Amino acid sequence: MIDIRPLRYFLAVAETLHFGRAAERLHVTQPPLSRQIAALERSLGVALFERDSRHVRLTPAGQRFREDARAVLASLQQACHTARQIDAGEQGELQVGFMMHAAHSSVPPLARRFMAACPQVQLRLREALPFPLLDGVLSGELDAGIGFAPAAMRGLQMQPLLQEPLCVVVPQDHRLARRRQVAVAALADEGLITAPAEVVPTLREAIDACFRAAGLEPRIRLEVQLQQSIVSLVAEGLGIALVPASLRRLGVPGVAFVGLKDAPQVQQVLFWSDGNRNPALPRLLACIPNP
Repeated sequence: MIDIRPLRYFLAVAETLHFGRAAERLHVTQPPLSRQIAALERSLGVALFERDSRHVRLTPAGQRFREDARAVLASLQQACHTARQIDAGEQGELQVGFMMHAAHSSVPPLARRFMAACPQVQLRLREALPFPLLDGVLSGELDAGIGFAPAAMRGLQMQPLLQEPLCVVVPQDHRLARRRQVAVAALADEGLITAPAEVVPTLREAIDACFRAAGLEPRIRLEVQLQQSIVSLVAEGLGIALVPASLRRLGVPGVAFVGLKDAPQVQQVLFWSDGNRNPALPRLLACIPNP
């Protein structure tokens, strides 16, 4: 415990200017109170009170010490309150990185729920490429990451956020652009733009499995890391792509999104290091709806 008795005892006497009434306020007897005041004055090397048989008055030093002591006790009380709130995850800061495509799907609703539940925690969101995002989580620079599930590894925890189907994105003048839905077989001769398998393994596995289930091998034309970049390259006529359906919200001109028959589902997850000790992280996890 932090021993604040000398300041409390001093303030009781300073506010009542009477040792007896101060002792009653503090629920102590007068001799220990007098000893505490005397010890405080010795440690400071100044007299805080002028005393005679009938009166107790503050010295000039005592008057100033009274104001400063009040401020110290108020600051200490606030410091104790803040420490408890931070330990409970009710104050502080939470750093969360996310792959850019998640800004159009899982990030906004999760951020809204967390900010409503923990208004005194500063939520800092940071867009990141997949590799820096994972490195940031593992190093502790980031408390959590949001995106496609990274490869399973020791010390990395994951919780699903969102599951959505893949769809086909084609240039707006493509032969399939006006179709509501297509089968994978219709894509047999198309060059694909996709992310590298080492960057988003779960997404590439879903795309590869989708083609192979139809007896086809995907024809990879270009590989880029960002889903937004993939859609932009499609708009330039450099190929087609299979992307999460939420990317329709990008509003990129020059492309059409087409449904995919028997589309595979891809999952976005929140992932974090099991060594993370930020008390606000469990509060974020509690904001994820049950599946």
